[in-house]
Amino acid sequence: MTDNNEQESKRPLSLGRPGGGRLELRKPIETGQVRQSFPHGRSKTVQVEVRRKRAVTPGQPEKPETQQPGAKSAAGGAGAGIQGPAGAKRAPIVLPRGLTPSEQAARQRALKGAILADEEARKQAVLDADRHREEEELRLEEDRRRREDDARRRQEEEEAKRKTEEEAKQRVEAEGKRKAEEDKRREMAERAGKAAAAKVAALSAAGKVKIEEEPEDEPKRGKTEARKPTLVPRRDEPRRRTGKLTVSRVLSQGDEERMRSLASVRRAREKQRAHQLQALQEPTKIVRDVVVPETITVQELANRMAERGTDVIKALMRMGVMATINQVIDADTAELVVTEFGHKLKRVAESDIELGLKGEADAAETQQPRPPVVTIMGHVDHGKTSLLDALRHTDVAAGEAGGITQHIGAYQVTLASGEKITFIDTPGHQAFTQMRARGATVTDIVVLVVAADDGIKEQTVEAIRHAKAAKVPIIVAINKVDKPDANPDKVRQELLQHEIVVEKMSGDVLDVEVSALKKTGLDKLEEAILLQAEILDLKSNPDRPAEGVVIEAKLERGRGAVATVLIKRGTLKVGDIFVTGSEWGRVRALLDDRGATIDSADPAMPVEVQGLNGVPLAGDDFTVAADEGQARDIAAFRQRRRREQQAAQGARGTLEQMFSQIAAGAAKELAVVVKSDVQGSLEAIVGSLEKLSGEEVKLRVLHSAVGGINESDVILAKASAAVIVGFNVRANPQARDMARRDGVEIRYYSIIYDVIDDMKKALGGMMAPTLRERFLGNATIREVFTMSKAGKVAGCMVTEGSVRRGARVRLLRDNVVVHEGSLKTLKRFKDEVREVKEGYECGMAFENYQDIQVGDVIECFEMEEVARATA
Repeated sequence: MTDNNEQESKRPLSLGRPGGGRLELRKPIETGQVRQSFPHGRSKTVQVEVRRKRAVTPGQPEKPETQQPGAKSAAGGAGAGIQGPAGAKRAPIVLPRGLTPSEQAARQRALKGAILADEEARKQAVLDADRHREEEELRLEEDRRRREDDARRRQEEEEAKRKTEEEAKQRVEAEGKRKAEEDKRREMAERAGKAAAAKVAALSAAGKVKIEEEPEDEPKRGKTEARKPTLVPRRDEPRRRTGKLTVSRVLSQGDEERMRSLASVRRAREKQRAHQLQALQEPTKIVRDVVVPETITVQELANRMAERGTDVIKALMRMGVMATINQVIDADTAELVVTEFGHKLKRVAESDIELGLKGEADAAETQQPRPPVVTIMGHVDHGKTSLLDALRHTDVAAGEAGGITQHIGAYQVTLASGEKITFIDTPGHQAFTQMRARGATVTDIVVLVVAADDGIKEQTVEAIRHAKAAKVPIIVAINKVDKPDANPDKVRQELLQHEIVVEKMSGDVLDVEVSALKKTGLDKLEEAILLQAEILDLKSNPDRPAEGVVIEAKLERGRGAVATVLIKRGTLKVGDIFVTGSEWGRVRALLDDRGATIDSADPAMPVEVQGLNGVPLAGDDFTVAADEGQARDIAAFRQRRRREQQAAQGARGTLEQMFSQIAAGAAKELAVVVKSDVQGSLEAIVGSLEKLSGEEVKLRVLHSAVGGINESDVILAKASAAVIVGFNVRANPQARDMARRDGVEIRYYSIIYDVIDDMKKALGGMMAPTLRERFLGNATIREVFTMSKAGKVAGCMVTEGSVRRGARVRLLRDNVVVHEGSLKTLKRFKDEVREVKEGYECGMAFENYQDIQVGDVIECFEMEEVARATA
């Protein structure tokens, strides 16, 4: 095949075609026209040439075609070869060509772009559909609102139209009624006029009345006569007077309205301007709220009113009080001075500083159950200490920790059931009575320990008295029942003598048989305590500032003043500022009954508080204050009050002061402790004293026994503010010293009638006194004046006795009482006075009463209290 190609390439060119055809020219280039379109409607036709590519035979290199001379000219420059007659030309073979990588990448990019475009178009279609749907919903909502507004507007218009029609109808009815009434009145007036005319005509016909004929009209004035000017201006067109003022003109317009002259207006303006200048020069008086305590000096009162001291002294002198600038006056006198200067008075007492310290009472929904506070009392040898130790060992937490270290005089145990009980360790009864003497009874339940083999002893009876005086429930714990000679029934029988009836004797006092040594019956004792606590329904509010009671306090080296506090309500936290008695401080640390440091203490929890500035007394109240300033002020006031009480030698229990307290209504019960030499005299005295009690007052014998007066009697009398009566007995030196120190009065008697007479006097002072009227004086009203502010004021002459301001008065008219009340003011000349004596004139005005006349008599009196005596 290669040889054939070579022969063909060596074949000479000729103008003839193989096979002998005719000579012709071919068009290697195809031409055409294309119409292009441009914006704005423009178009253009262009010529396009299409060139064909040369076909190349595979395996043969591309060779240029050879042409014979003259072929170019024969072809006419057409650029196309003329095939020779050597043979026919073979058709070119065209092979398909593959895509290059760049073209493939371009196609991929185009495909991805098309896919993304379709996706974007699809998303846009969805968004357009949602937007169209929302627009349709908004349009429907607007149409609905528009329809509702139209309906409401139509309803309002109909309602307004209906109201308008009703009002028009009512107006028409009212107008009709008014016209009917006017017609009726007019008809009545016409009938009355006709009747009067007929009566006058009848009288004139009888010759009794002569009717004067009206004069004929005057002839009309000529045109030349001057017309008089109109003197009375119209109200809607006010004009000043013009022309000359004559007497006839004034008389002719005497009842007519006149206008103010220019001179009058000028004088009024000058006067107003002068008043304004004077008001600018003199400042307006400021009315102040003046706080006046029970006593105040003149200088301090002047400073609080912002007035000069000399003016205050002058005011006091006008009242009849001669005082210097540094003299102390009482609150009543200060009130008169403050009122005269035009200020407002606010009276306060020194004890008002403690108001608001303890806050308000807690609401029922804020209170939560709290553990009970139990005090164990009884004879020393009856196993009280052993019972306390046994109860300590029942503490679950203490059992796990391996024992209890008692640091303070109170502790809290947790039972196996999770319940908590707070115990107060009071060896003896001193702490218990001291707390009760200060009004700080924190004990909820008293457990009375009595030995089954020993029975009731003297200290047991004393514990019963203290529990009854504190008015707390008692639970009797009969101890030592494990002994062979134990007799619990005997103990129950002996308790009946002291008005304690246990449940086994059909009473209401719980009793439990326990053995502190064998530790039996402790669970029943705990159940009895919890049952009594449930009956009492003990609750408190933990979400408030803490309040409590100091159980004991001491001064330790390195720690300062330390107090054991039992929280009654609220929560005590580290950093709180508190007041206890006459001391104050800030909580620096809190320790529980095991000596561990805690951050807060809940209600009914005993804690040891550090941070006091002094040692308080057992039984003092413990209250958290709002700030340090309030705590300081309250502590200073209590210290000052305590010094005053000590300066008065603390004679709280003396019989004379008790009489004064009873007379003042501060006491309605007289407590007495009676000691005698023999039982017979004791029974006679107690029986006579009990018969003196009545409905209004009561005499209560706290304790009566045979023997001398001891320290226990003094402690009981101090706690109950009682008086000790000794009949043919004396107090021992220790009791005498304690009574002198605590201010308890001891009265010695040898005649029983003296005892009864003194008690009668005391009870007579306790009864409510009778009121008796005491005449002061009379005053006769000689003139009655009417004042713009005070109303009617009576000018009087005191004819008998005296008249005092603040006393009660009666108004007598012809010896008949027409009014009874009080005086509003009592003046002599222009000054307020307290009293006007006989022979002097004065001015008086009644409170809320104005009907006074000349000749009335004013009777002045006052009510006084008269002490009643017992039968």
